[in-house]
Amino acid sequence: MQDGNERLTQDAAVLVAMAGQMDQYLDSDILFWPAPRGGMPALTLGGYLLREHRLRLLAGLLPADQQAQINAAMTQFNQVLADRVVRFEKKAHNELEARLRQWEEYIKDMDRGTFDRSSNYGTAVETRAIIQALLEKLSLPPYQTEARPQQHLETLDTRLRSRFVPADFIWPLEWEPAYPRPTYWWLYGSPHVTERDPNS
Repeated sequence: MQDGNERLTQDAAVLVAMAGQMDQYLDSDILFWPAPRGGMPALTLGGYLLREHRLRLLAGLLPADQQAQINAAMTQFNQVLADRVVRFEKKAHNELEARLRQWEEYIKDMDRGTFDRSSNYGTAVETRAIIQALLEKLSLPPYQTEARPQQHLETLDTRLRSRFVPADFIWPLEWEPAYPRPTYWWLYGSPHVTERDPNS
């Protein structure tokens, strides 16, 4: 398993690649833009913001040259956004709705007990982190948040809390300073799920 620093290095490469295509992405009507490079995730605003959050707070763990690349990518991203406020807001809300639907399906599987043994909460919860990153960005001027996504998320969080078993931080330990427990409680434990008997 990769350690947190190795994954941060990957995050930095993805962030730089995403920032380089952000203008084309925002000018398009595509929500999940094809991966900037082979082996990378599709470009979305949430995917970018997820990594920006981590790297902004944990860049000190990386070499100076990578820190410079990260800073340049963030500057490029902000310059692109400056001329596309309306496009950003619309696309961010569209992705937020899509991610909420995706997270709701996970919660439904949790409620039904239809997980299989390959289910990995540590991977699935990245969707919840992307939702958080989108909401935090949309809460800043000049953007406007809508009440409905926040209400939807609160409903899903209530369902998750009903089965949640608090424990240690589930992502790499190096990342913990970027995710304080009061806000990111869902990264400190996992849901208790009774697996469905395949013979029933």
